[in-house]
Amino acid sequence: MANLLAKKPLGMIMTEAGETGEHSLKRALGATNLISLGIGAIIGTGIFVLTGAASAQYAGPAIVFSFILAAVGCVFAGLCYAEFASMIPVAGSAYTYGYATLGEIFAWIIGWDLILEYAFGAATVASGWSGYVLSLLQDIGIHIPPALAGTPGAQFVMYNGRWEALGRISRTLAANGVDPASLPHQSGVFNLVAFLGIAAVTTVLVIGIKESANFNSFIVVVKVCVLLVFLGLGINYILQHTSMATANWTPFLPPNQGEFGKYGWSGVVRAAGVIFFAYIGFDAVSTAAQEAKNPKRDMPIGILGSLVICTILYILVAGVLTGLVKYDTLNVPDPIAIGIDRTGVRWGSLLVKIGAICGLSSTMVVMLLGQSRVFFSMSRDGLLPHWASAIHAKFRTPYLSSIFVGIFVAIFASVIPISILGELVSIGTLLAFVIVCAGVWVIRRTDPDLPRSFRTPWVPFVPIMGMLISLLMMIGLPFDTWLRLIIWLIIGMVIYFTYGRYHSRVQMGAGGPKTPEPRPTPTMAD
Repeated sequence: MANLLAKKPLGMIMTEAGETGEHSLKRALGATNLISLGIGAIIGTGIFVLTGAASAQYAGPAIVFSFILAAVGCVFAGLCYAEFASMIPVAGSAYTYGYATLGEIFAWIIGWDLILEYAFGAATVASGWSGYVLSLLQDIGIHIPPALAGTPGAQFVMYNGRWEALGRISRTLAANGVDPASLPHQSGVFNLVAFLGIAAVTTVLVIGIKESANFNSFIVVVKVCVLLVFLGLGINYILQHTSMATANWTPFLPPNQGEFGKYGWSGVVRAAGVIFFAYIGFDAVSTAAQEAKNPKRDMPIGILGSLVICTILYILVAGVLTGLVKYDTLNVPDPIAIGIDRTGVRWGSLLVKIGAICGLSSTMVVMLLGQSRVFFSMSRDGLLPHWASAIHAKFRTPYLSSIFVGIFVAIFASVIPISILGELVSIGTLLAFVIVCAGVWVIRRTDPDLPRSFRTPWVPFVPIMGMLISLLMMIGLPFDTWLRLIIWLIIGMVIYFTYGRYHSRVQMGAGGPKTPEPRPTPTMAD
């Protein structure tokens, strides 16, 4: 048992962090790049979809309080991530932090668990991304056959001269009194758009971290501009129709309907649990620590800065949206589009589609980047095959890891219906939060004098609150989600005990042989 709890020495970690040369990751990211990575991961479907649904079903206009409450929960975990990322500036995120503080078995569990968050999360996002892309293509007259537009079994109907996913248009059909059975039907076979989207993102990640960061920064600018345009149009309309906005905001906190979570303060708490998952992704910033120019200074800025910016945007968007439209009518797939339509701007729907496509594109970039870096770190430690830590001599990226993850995610997004993976992504993320918060508390007790450029305040209060809030969120998830997590972890344990434990550099001792890293083939390097 003692060997299972063997910790990776901080000296070994810091030595790896200081490596340079063609077989090390390239340090090319500044604070702005890291903030952009965080915003890219956080702002996605959460702000374009969850805001309306949570407001309509649970909190009303008081959804702004829910965003504040959810942000506070994330800040507890974010502060712990910031301390670790500045103190242990290597790729691997929670996996590396767990290895240094809690031991190898916990590191393996969290590394295997992060696959749920990053790889499956990217696959889930790719499916949503493809839906917006298909809709935009049809707007400009390009029609993709339904067989190549959805996963096997996905139902499409012909409505108003275009093929629409039945799941996305069902509310519209019901509102217009249209029976879906009366419309022409076709089924999906292979989601080609999602496959090509993942392939394109993987190509960018292989070419280079700076190029990936610049691509992400560009689409982050686009989607933030979309939100700012929405805010500008909405605020201008509200100022001209203050009586309407006042009526929509009244009551700001709708009275409870007699059951927990149905409006009132319990509804604010319930909505916070729902929209908490709109913040998932800021932890992916820490996976790029080994590619930051000055990680001790810039990692805390990237993690906490992206959280603050996204929280402000979320609160403003929620406030303006509920001022434009009565909250009880917002339980629709595209609440932001409904809000823009109220202002009379006809190109609002196009604006929202562009914003959603950009939002999901940047999320895919950051999720796939995070997954390949976790694979890279686990491979360098010997827990996964050594090819996963191969660095391209020219691009200085873990290209084999990126390609492997990209193929895996593209197949999942293209052929497997993954509606249940959203909850799996959430429970995987929350488990990572618990381990990171516990790790900060442990290392403060075991090594209090270790140099820290950023110190989490109020230890152990902040780590304990981070763990408690994350555990409460996990408890609120369905039993089936827990069962799938347990099965996933059992599969991981089989791999660890049949391969990882016998190839672990830490198990062989700090002075043991270092797992050789394969050099890129000449054709790939040139």
